[in-house]
Amino acid sequence: MNDPEAYDPDADVPDGCEPEEYEPAVDGRWSDGQRSEGQRSDGQWSDGQHRPEGQLQRQALLEAALRIIERDGAAGITHRTVAREAQLPTSAATSAFESPDVLLTAALTSAMELETERLRQLTAAPADGAGTAGGHGDKRRMLARLTAGALADRGPQLAEFELCLLAARRPELRSHTRRWSEALADFARLHTQDPLRVALFIRAYEGLRLQALLADESPAAEEFEAMLWELLPDEG
Repeated sequence: MNDPEAYDPDADVPDGCEPEEYEPAVDGRWSDGQRSEGQRSDGQWSDGQHRPEGQLQRQALLEAALRIIERDGAAGITHRTVAREAQLPTSAATSAFESPDVLLTAALTSAMELETERLRQLTAAPADGAGTAGGHGDKRRMLARLTAGALADRGPQLAEFELCLLAARRPELRSHTRRWSEALADFARLHTQDPLRVALFIRAYEGLRLQALLADESPAAEEFEAMLWELLPDEG
């Protein structure tokens, strides 16, 4: 995690230049001639991809916001704190997100949408495809491993629960939480068509994740798997 004190986006600004004006140029260099971290001299990034500067900065800001949410909670999100965490000038945050609330909402929803997509991909994967070892029972094992792995990075998980709390007050955000619940329901229907058991699975799974965040040590994948088998036993 970046140390917020290790970089000051407003430091070393030339005399007569406001921090908001101290922007990276189109070629990826800052106005002092230095390149953005991770960018090579040919304009590409360390993974070989050539991305628009604005897109890279926006992603860096969202990732920085998740680190702040993990450390300080949603109340810690401001343009300045997120820009500092991302090692970018404050103007990068104000340009990408019109207000701290918009930035917070984008970070929270992006975390939940990513988790939803991962679950949908797991659900849609062929039961006898590569890496599944065959059978729906292995999907429960795979979800257990996915859950245990996700909890190792607490920022996105905390962001999802922050979004749920925010959506309780702001109905317009509930479409994101509904998509997550629908993805859980689709997974449950791999194993049962009982509406009550599907509903119980959704609520119990969310409770398991929340309790794991509150625990000193998160449950291992094997513990999650045992609980998932209890929630979604084979029918017959």
